[in-house]
Amino acid sequence: MAKQSSIMHISKRDSLPWYGAWAIRGAAIVLALIVCAVVTTALTGEDPVGVYKTMFAGAFGTPRKLWILGQNLAILLCVSLAVTPAFKMRFWNVGGEGQILIGGLATAACMILLGDQLPNWLLIAVMVVAACVAGGIWGAVPAICKAMWNTNETLFTLMMNYVATQLVAYFVILWEVPKGAGKIGIINQSTEAGWLPQIGTYKYLLNILVVAVLTVIMYFYLTRSKQGYEIAVVGESERTARYVGIKVGKVIVRTMFLSGAICGLAGLLLVGGTDHTITTTIAGGRGFTAVMVAWLAKFNPFGMVFTSLLLVFLDRGASEISTIYSLNHSFGDILTGIILFFIIGSEFFISYKLNFLKENRKEEKKNV
Repeated sequence: MAKQSSIMHISKRDSLPWYGAWAIRGAAIVLALIVCAVVTTALTGEDPVGVYKTMFAGAFGTPRKLWILGQNLAILLCVSLAVTPAFKMRFWNVGGEGQILIGGLATAACMILLGDQLPNWLLIAVMVVAACVAGGIWGAVPAICKAMWNTNETLFTLMMNYVATQLVAYFVILWEVPKGAGKIGIINQSTEAGWLPQIGTYKYLLNILVVAVLTVIMYFYLTRSKQGYEIAVVGESERTARYVGIKVGKVIVRTMFLSGAICGLAGLLLVGGTDHTITTTIAGGRGFTAVMVAWLAKFNPFGMVFTSLLLVFLDRGASEISTIYSLNHSFGDILTGIILFFIIGSEFFISYKLNFLKENRKEEKKNV
């Protein structure tokens, strides 16, 4: 007898037009909002529409909140741009946190040790070079070990985060003001030596403009330059890269130095541009969040603008929910997690499709 059975088959899509991909993402966000509404009503009894309005108000409600959103977006985007070349090369750099800290530490050292010895324009120039070189070296160390001894870059870069954190902790105690405070405080508060200049009355505009220019440069670097081509080839196949004459070890070290240098620049923007101090938590987890930003944007620098905006908006909105509704901050994180789960899950349906097939199978009975 013929037995009919339903079979689900997963196959890779050839390609989707851009509007098809964004339609899937849009549907995922709508489903996520529906699920979040159900969870909100079930756990808190609050009106989910009011909760969503509060999230938008927390991110876009006032000019000050908009500027803070822009600043947070700029720093997260900067770190995401930093890790992208390494990821395209399939070098899994999860050491962005440490590279930001080392860049910030180099910036703080220049401000503290040279603040009263150099004119401000020269001090800032020294800070930029020091932050980028320090971050670049911190990124190049695991790259050299990878190129020479094929060490595991994921573990290496991760462990260097802890080393960077302890280095910052040591110098915070060394430079603490006042002694016994356990923190540095605002560096050069009276003289503002080493503080990055404001553009007009806008405190965060310089950071935003710097990262905007960096985004354009990184796009052309990855897609139009010879070095960007080499990164892509090494990422596809190291064997092919060697066959066509690319020095793989050199590309790995050069790319990771660049990645670390841009993370160091992010540290400079934080210490010299906005916070004017250094702490062990100044990176704020951005080195890890940037991994998600780069992956969701398919390593496209312009796409990272939107994914960074989404994550920063969710973070600001979660904080606002906690404040307005007197809820535990974890509830806002629950909503953020649900939304991210649906968005990340939608990428599966963009790359793959489900086919439901029916097969006729014959079962033969054997006479014994």
